[in-house]
Amino acid sequence: MSPHAQDTNEHPAVTRFREYLRIDTRQPTPDYAGSTAFLIRQAQEIDMPYRVVECVKGKPTVIMTFEGQDPSLPSLLLNSHTDVVPVFPDMWTQDPMGANKVDGFIYARGSQDMKCVGMSYLEVLRQYRKEGKKPLRTIHLTWVPGKSHSRFEEVGGVEGMKLLVHHEEFKRLNVAFALDEGIASPKNALKVFYGERMPWWIKITATGPTGHGSQFIQDTAPTKLLKVIEKFMNLRNEQEKLLEVGLHHNGQRYTLGDVTTINLTFLQSGIQYNVIPMEATCGFDIRVSPFFDMKEFQAKIEGFVASQPGVTMEFVNGHFDNTLTAIDESNIWWTVFSDACKGMNVDYETEIFPAATDSRYLREVGIPALGVSYLKNTPLLLHDHDERMHEDIFLEGIEFYNTLITRLSNITAAEVEATLIK
Repeated sequence: MSPHAQDTNEHPAVTRFREYLRIDTRQPTPDYAGSTAFLIRQAQEIDMPYRVVECVKGKPTVIMTFEGQDPSLPSLLLNSHTDVVPVFPDMWTQDPMGANKVDGFIYARGSQDMKCVGMSYLEVLRQYRKEGKKPLRTIHLTWVPGKSHSRFEEVGGVEGMKLLVHHEEFKRLNVAFALDEGIASPKNALKVFYGERMPWWIKITATGPTGHGSQFIQDTAPTKLLKVIEKFMNLRNEQEKLLEVGLHHNGQRYTLGDVTTINLTFLQSGIQYNVIPMEATCGFDIRVSPFFDMKEFQAKIEGFVASQPGVTMEFVNGHFDNTLTAIDESNIWWTVFSDACKGMNVDYETEIFPAATDSRYLREVGIPALGVSYLKNTPLLLHDHDERMHEDIFLEGIEFYNTLITRLSNITAAEVEATLIK
């Protein structure tokens, strides 16, 4: 069968998923009008009230609501972002926006990151409506612009969730707990993320004397900058070694999210080969582990810079909150989450997310959040060529989320109170 052909035996949920994937929401020019129209149609089919909020003009967030038996109870939030990252079409074996299906694998940008998650949420609520189910707590779905096309692209969410959490429409949702994205796992265990590293982008500028390139001129801008860079790279090497030999405080081996990565991402200096430049600059992408003392670490790198006269540092971008979601019995949401997974015989591994998601903005305002995508036994291909997932995994994921969301949305006030008393 041609990958373009419609399979008459295809599960309707898969058909809807593929339709969503074909809406071209790639940055830098995402089709927000198309995705919003699609989502509104889904909400209408399920008979869910919805509204569209723009924290930034032209960047819509769609909010859907499935009312619970007791709307006065704090609600459950299911979050996903609508836009996806660009592609290199020549490196794909299938049309990146075609959602072609080959041997059960659906090829499309966004199939893993993270349109599969958002559509799984919708399918669960579609089943609720069909079966006449009404959870105890109200459930809200947010579909946010997640990947900025600006210089903050990889950090994401700056024009979506970062602003949304302070919007009056969001505050009225009265959110108690949120589910958000994770990443694929090639193993038979889901990755569950309870925290993130803080993204810091810093620019370092050194100034010094100029002169002819034939001279031994002292304390030049490039020389001073290189000395500072060396200090950063030594720290980078120390952190990298932890991944090779180190054990975490809980006795487990370090994962990427547990350590701080420091990468030199640009160098700029010079106007001509025989002229000593008066200025030299570099940039670092630093992802700070939540297990680092943030203030101490900031003081350390500021000390690196201060060690050389005429060198300054500025934050181009930075997030300065490293709140974690508790993954012990003190958190009823975690207890129910983990019990639900065990009841379904679904293995999981808890980790710190190595990059950045919308969850950090939720945790910053006091909303505990867990990131999980039902993508087990799946190669990690988010942002990669030939991003894909198998339709069977997608359908399994709907059942997983059905059980999980049902358990979470039926936590009683008494259960929450009992946890607080402990």
